Amino acid sequence: MSRVPPRANRKATLADIARESGVSTATVSLVLRDKPGVGEETRQRVLDAARALGYVYTPSNQAAGRALPNTFGVLIKSRPDDLPATNSFYAPVLAGVETVCRRSGVNLMYANLLVDERNQPLETPRLMRSGEADGLLIVGMHLGDSLVKRLEKISAPVVLVDAYASGSRFDSVVTDNLAGAYAATQYLIELNHRHIAIVGSLPDAYPSIRERREGYLQALAEHGLTPYFADCILHPDAVAPCVTALLAEHPEITALFGCNDDVAIAAMRAAQSLGRRVPDDLSVIGFDDIHLSSAVSPALTTMRVDMMGMGRLAAHLLLNRAEHPGAGQVRAVVCPTLVRRESVVAR
Repeated sequence: MSRVPPRANRKATLADIARESGVSTATVSLVLRDKPGVGEETRQRVLDAARALGYVYTPSNQAAGRALPNTFGVLIKSRPDDLPATNSFYAPVLAGVETVCRRSGVNLMYANLLVDERNQPLETPRLMRSGEADGLLIVGMHLGDSLVKRLEKISAPVVLVDAYASGSRFDSVVTDNLAGAYAATQYLIELNHRHIAIVGSLPDAYPSIRERREGYLQALAEHGLTPYFADCILHPDAVAPCVTALLAEHPEITALFGCNDDVAIAAMRAAQSLGRRVPDDLSVIGFDDIHLSSAVSPALTTMRVDMMGMGRLAAHLLLNRAEHPGAGQVRAVVCPTLVRRESVVAR
């Protein structure tokens, strides 16, 4: 075994010890917390590696010896025109992550991951391969089978945040998109709207958007109403042509449900450019409650998602997974709430 010392000015991490001793971080955590389930030879190998790397531990897992993580990595989706630093949804999520990590003394490393228009990764993230993080938070991506398999092989625990991976065993924090979209559509129906369109979805869209489309359709079906679709990718620049064509073909439409606030605001502006008054002629409701939703005119009625809360939950889940690798899988669901503003009126 050839020891690779940790970089200067960086404490040894569980990942370092796992790599040095040839075991998983879960095994390292069990050994350093003096838990059963590890053979004596493996236990001694982990302890020797920890000592060689300068990791300070105390048997019996007292305060000084808890195998707490030093560094978490955050992988967040990125497009050329959608930078994480300015992303209206994920910036609050990251702020929530940072709050918990700062209080827990955990460092954060960030990496952008290029995705396509359906949020599917186009590359293998370097941070995932480096082994420098004691845990990974993956934000806003739809992970394919090949990437899931790679993530399942790394020693660090993984938590998905508004991210999806079919059949994975990762902990996750998601929004109750179906129930939120159902509630938004039901609210419009209760205000006597009978011709309601959905903007910004596609049948094969990102899972959260498919769920919102399903919630919209479910509410309409229960009332025997006809759906109207302004189908496009979830990007404000794609909205105006679709909304313009839909309203020209179906002037009877009295309300729009935008699959997120950026789309809803773009739809509202497109309608206004056609001479449709919002909300007198056309009501508009969004989803997420980003900062801009309260600043536009008229202020946007929307379904609020606790974005900072999602980030805090995700960080706590990763801390729990790092300290208790054998814990049961957790899927935390954040429930949206209706925020009534000025863009919706009764018919």
